[in-house]
Amino acid sequence: MRILGIDPGLQVCGYACVEADSGRENLIEAGVIRTVRGEALEEKLNRIAEDVETLLNRFNPDVVAVEELYSHYAHPRTAILMGHARGVILQKCGEAGVAIKSFSATRIKKSLTGNGRASKEQVQRTIQTVLALAELPEPNDVADAIAAAMCCGNRLRLGVESAG
Repeated sequence: MRILGIDPGLQVCGYACVEADSGRENLIEAGVIRTVRGEALEEKLNRIAEDVETLLNRFNPDVVAVEELYSHYAHPRTAILMGHARGVILQKCGEAGVAIKSFSATRIKKSLTGNGRASKEQVQRTIQTVLALAELPEPNDVADAIAAAMCCGNRLRLGVESAG
């Protein structure tokens, strides 16, 4: 099963393609989609849409795992802007007919580390160990995308979620 994990962002959007089979995950590719600072919102959203479409065509995932947005009451504007990026990602997945699974950050952390309040470094070290990576996955956007994909794989394998 091929899972594309995406960590939504307006400036930097992390992605990771993970192949999960027989209880083992392999990282196919991970990286970031970057938009240009100062660009109009619609241009950034168009860039994200085009790049997500390219990723969907290149990896042909069975499912896309997307981190849910968390909004702190002190920064509602940030949540709204992030929601635009997440909406474009979900729309492109819907257009391609790819199943989408959404996970909260605490669900992802708990799935990987056993602790829903794990630090970013704990998550990175767990990813590094499980995937036998030479270095910690960076930047955080990439680590978050890998973590989302691995969480999805864990839940599918345990039968908690279904792929479609």
